[in-house]
Amino acid sequence: MSYYAIYDGNCNLCVTFVQQLEQLDRGKIFQYIPMQDTLTLSELGVTAQDCEQGMMLINAAEPSQRWQGSAAAEEIGKLLPGVDLAVDLYRWVPGLKWLGDRGYLQIRDNRYAWFGKRDRTYLSPYQFKSCQDDRCSV
Repeated sequence: MSYYAIYDGNCNLCVTFVQQLEQLDRGKIFQYIPMQDTLTLSELGVTAQDCEQGMMLINAAEPSQRWQGSAAAEEIGKLLPGVDLAVDLYRWVPGLKWLGDRGYLQIRDNRYAWFGKRDRTYLSPYQFKSCQDDRCSV
């Protein structure tokens, strides 16, 4: 299975999350696309308005299967061995998911103010590459 993780490549917190995920996964499950790569995102049918709603996860085998925001973070956790049980517990404890969803929205809307903004877009060593008409985007 392969999934595309779409993240804000200018957000310090988002990049740190991606780098931690890279360490755990080593490109086995996830390929990464920064929200700033509008060419690749348009090929996947992802708009700038979609990106405003937060991180996304797309199933490469079934691109219509998508998760966004806190649901994307949960699904990423479900795909990682050992983390999946923590996600199940998180979803099971009454009120915890509600708090997590609200917390995600606050972080999403204040990420630059709280965690800072990078000078350059971070590109993962496990980035998704799209080739069309003999040109590749990253």
